[in-house]
Amino acid sequence: MGTTLFLLAMLASSQHESGVALYQHQDYAGAIAALTEASKTETPGSVEYKESALLIGQSYFNINQAPKAIPWLEKVGSVNEANYMLGYAYFLNHQRAEAVAAFARLFEVKEDSAAAHMVAGQMLLKRNYEKDAADELEAALTMDPRLPEAHFILAEIEISANRLDEGIADLRKELAVNPDDSMAWYRLGDAYSRQENWDAAVPCLQRSIWINQFYSAPFIVLGKCYWKQKNYFNAEASLKRALVLDPANYSANYLLVQTLMAEGKKEEAEPILEKLKTLPHER
Repeated sequence: MGTTLFLLAMLASSQHESGVALYQHQDYAGAIAALTEASKTETPGSVEYKESALLIGQSYFNINQAPKAIPWLEKVGSVNEANYMLGYAYFLNHQRAEAVAAFARLFEVKEDSAAAHMVAGQMLLKRNYEKDAADELEAALTMDPRLPEAHFILAEIEISANRLDEGIADLRKELAVNPDDSMAWYRLGDAYSRQENWDAAVPCLQRSIWINQFYSAPFIVLGKCYWKQKNYFNAEASLKRALVLDPANYSANYLLVQTLMAEGKKEEAEPILEKLKTLPHER
């Protein structure tokens, strides 16, 4: 009997090591098979068993079979990797409450709190589940209408869908809670600029910059607003500051060329125009 148990343990150890190696080489189907066999003789709760369960769950997750990962990840305990995958796996398996709880554990907030719904919304948004993310953020705001960041994230969803009036309204609500949020001021100015409401955009962008002078985006949008207003002196200053922070930004370089040309500074614009030819347009 003792010899048999020893041989089984050796076999399990070999299968475990093989499974780990297969996982590391991204042979997820092979890893699942080897580690499933290994887990049959590993002691539940042991380090080896938990590693097998985690890697089986990760393997299912990596081959887009996240719901199959659930029973394995549930055996691991509350560790970041398991909770991260469980959140998405539960969501894909239509277990919304369990998904929220997993994301709550991931970020160490109470599972039945507004914060839990907000972090769930953020995580779903990262995978482009915009509607479901918005639902979670609305649930968070129902529980706590003054929850910081929730209106901002909702506004991001709305602006990306070109629902600018809704985005502006939510950014205004965010700023009522957190008036020194430089990103909220920037996104508000950006939303107004998309509506070509330059006069409304400028003060918002100025406030963003006064709070944080080390982010190029508000300078670029502000430069565009000044350019549209034919305020070329301030447009030039804003765009040059943006390029100190982000020298390879295509939009900032392009707008600066337009501004300098409008000011009659053709010689100063020419080297920047040449530089534009080397920059990727998506910048």
